[in-house]
Amino acid sequence: MAKRRRTAYDGARDFRAETMARRIGIVGGGPAGLMAAEVLSARGHAVTVLEAMPTIGRKFLLAGKSGLNITHSEPYARFATRFSAANARLRTALDAFTPDDLRAWALGLGTETFVGTSGRVFPTVMKASPLLRAWRARLEKQGVDIRVRHRWTGFSPDGLRVDTPEGEAVLAFDAVLLALGGASWPRLGSDAAWVEELAEQGVGIAPLRPANCGFDVDWSPFLAERFAGAPVKGVTAQSAAGTIPGEFVISKTGIEGSLVYAHAAALRDALAQDGAATLVLDLVPGRTQERLAADLSRQGGKASFSTRLRKAAGLDGVQAALLRECVPAASTLDANALAAAIKAVPLSLVRPRPIAEAISSAGGIRFDAVDETYMLKAMPGVFAAGEMLDWEAPTGGYLLTACFATGRAAAAGIDSWLCDQAK
Repeated sequence: MAKRRRTAYDGARDFRAETMARRIGIVGGGPAGLMAAEVLSARGHAVTVLEAMPTIGRKFLLAGKSGLNITHSEPYARFATRFSAANARLRTALDAFTPDDLRAWALGLGTETFVGTSGRVFPTVMKASPLLRAWRARLEKQGVDIRVRHRWTGFSPDGLRVDTPEGEAVLAFDAVLLALGGASWPRLGSDAAWVEELAEQGVGIAPLRPANCGFDVDWSPFLAERFAGAPVKGVTAQSAAGTIPGEFVISKTGIEGSLVYAHAAALRDALAQDGAATLVLDLVPGRTQERLAADLSRQGGKASFSTRLRKAAGLDGVQAALLRECVPAASTLDANALAAAIKAVPLSLVRPRPIAEAISSAGGIRFDAVDETYMLKAMPGVFAAGEMLDWEAPTGGYLLTACFATGRAAAAGIDSWLCDQAK
């Protein structure tokens, strides 16, 4: 029989066998980790949250600066399909903590929510800080020990190696949840420093990639200087992700914004596979090509190109500039060809923006590396949840909901595993 490889938590399990304590370490003070802490402490476990930053929930608070989009109100059957290749794997966790459950949970912490015009759900106060304060108070009341400025640096045979304000320490637990996030916004704590450590332990890791990100475009100097920061509203965009209405923003280096993020995964993958990707814009989605061609034909022959665009198509400013940029010969086209060009402006992309700028990241711990309880197969007693798992979703409340849901699911897995170990 092959000798079993000693895991990082053999020492912690020996400690538990001697004392019958149920001490759980949660690495990461974001939504997934805090939700797991709430569930496990409510079940009577002694929970310690280790957070590297000076405060918990930093990315959560940043998301709330522009109005905390906590979940989405669309029919749940549709909601549960927003996680691409991970739909099936996440379904059990989402079924156990649906968007309605999340809203009820927030209300229990004194935060009422409302549905915006886009179907997105926000706290009535449009801030994250009141919810986080109430949540922390609940956790502390339930006995959760929150230790900030405690950075996990790896595993040892006796537990977790942690840099603390007093120096390095090794902390032993009966079970551990890793909820360290992905690689987006590293200055808030999600720096993906865990990748190398887990890979050394035999955990399968999919490469981390930007998700919900902007893209670089080779703008002309004129467009970049004249229109950087300008919003492009009332358009639709088409890619392999489908045809989606919305708006985006011109940046000095390219494009960003909600409509771009909706297409980001498809565009990123096309760039990786083919070396090229095009986002096709319809600048006047409210009119058919035939109607637009007729309107353009009615413009007098002496009218300038700018006047024709403004009067016949309602295009000026940044939208007219986009047409000229992407279709250089637009001013020479006849009415039919110009109408076709306006309805299908080809915006060629160069590359995704760096992962550090992305709202979220794709890749991470592969689902075939965790069991159905979110325990790492290579490391019994060590679980994972949240964005460090290999899934992605568009903006709109899906990201936060899945982080909460996987945190709860992993907590249930930990509780079940500890019960099994005690038998």
